[in-house]
Amino acid sequence: MMELLSPAGGMEQLKAAVRFGADAVYGGLKKFGLRASAGNFDWDEMRMALDLVHGSGRRFYLTLNILPYDDELEELVQCAQRACDMGVDAAIVSDIGAFLLLRERVPQLELHVSTQANVMNTASAAFFAEHGAARVVLSRELSLARIAAIRRCLPSKVGIEAFVHGAMCMAHSGRCMMSDHMIGRGGNRGACAQPCRWEYTVTEIKRPDEPMEAYEDARGTYIFSAYDLNMLSHLPQMRDAGIESLKIEGRMKTGYYVATVTHVYRTALDLLSQSEEAYRAALPELMEQLCKVSHRASNTGFYFGRPQPSSGAAGFSQTREFSGRITGMHEGMLQVEVKNRFHVGDVLEAVTPSGEKSFTVRHILRADTGESMDAVSIAGQQVLVDAGIEAGEGDYLRGPNRNHRPQTQK
Repeated sequence: MMELLSPAGGMEQLKAAVRFGADAVYGGLKKFGLRASAGNFDWDEMRMALDLVHGSGRRFYLTLNILPYDDELEELVQCAQRACDMGVDAAIVSDIGAFLLLRERVPQLELHVSTQANVMNTASAAFFAEHGAARVVLSRELSLARIAAIRRCLPSKVGIEAFVHGAMCMAHSGRCMMSDHMIGRGGNRGACAQPCRWEYTVTEIKRPDEPMEAYEDARGTYIFSAYDLNMLSHLPQMRDAGIESLKIEGRMKTGYYVATVTHVYRTALDLLSQSEEAYRAALPELMEQLCKVSHRASNTGFYFGRPQPSSGAAGFSQTREFSGRITGMHEGMLQVEVKNRFHVGDVLEAVTPSGEKSFTVRHILRADTGESMDAVSIAGQQVLVDAGIEAGEGDYLRGPNRNHRPQTQK
């Protein structure tokens, strides 16, 4: 079965990934990863993360995929050695110099070649394989046919990883300079401001009478914004292409997002292992689950040729709203850390590893005083919810999204 690899931008997301079925997680330290704005892990947190992951029989891959300067290489090597000594299962590296240096200086550390390395052909893949890569995370611009061709040319001991879900870039596997040029925040240094997602009007100066076609709706015009990737309906084709690991994008996402998407793909992979018929039968419901979490409109990326549409994804949409995180049970009631407003009488859903559990909110009490409440609206507040169901710490609640505006899923 293919590995399911989920993002862990911080401890909550890591716990969600493990609880909801990831086989492995990937996350970064405070330096040298490509998500500087994520929570990431300090060394004490890294030790706790590894204890949790390994205690659950899962794996942790450390992101060291920044493009480093000369004066950063020695510290990167030292970080890699310390992480290796602590027990990380692999490091994800993009820079060829860093890769070769780590192979020489920390030979016991398994190395995965990041998608940032833009491996798009058998020659590149073979180079990394010959120099000790355990896995190659292929460029997101490849079709399944090209991936299958690369798989056939690699030794079996070298695995292939590819993205299955999440945000895409308007650049070769993230190597974009828009953020650097526009506001001085380096995308290849972990500080991308995502200017490709901003609203633009575009006119080519020599062709004023040939306006660029743009996708437009009530939110605005998003010419550069790529559609999200969603390959839920095509897992058998990814398996048949020889992909060993399916990667969910999203180290900037919430624990609720990680839990929802991980659970959907875990369910799909488990059903596929039983039979393709069982997997196909569940797809409509599973796709509906993905729409309940914040997402852009999606397509299948480059896996079947040029993305259609190639750009124009507007803001986020969700059919349900993240209402809160369950922090435990208290005298038969759910203890909840509030995220968004909900009321007595609302029909909510508890997102649990065993599936959704719908219920009507019967009573709400303040956790600190026991005071009865008709509604909650303060993010971070702890309340007790009389739901008549069982759920556990680390599960999530979602409720009606009264502002939902649907987006088309391709």
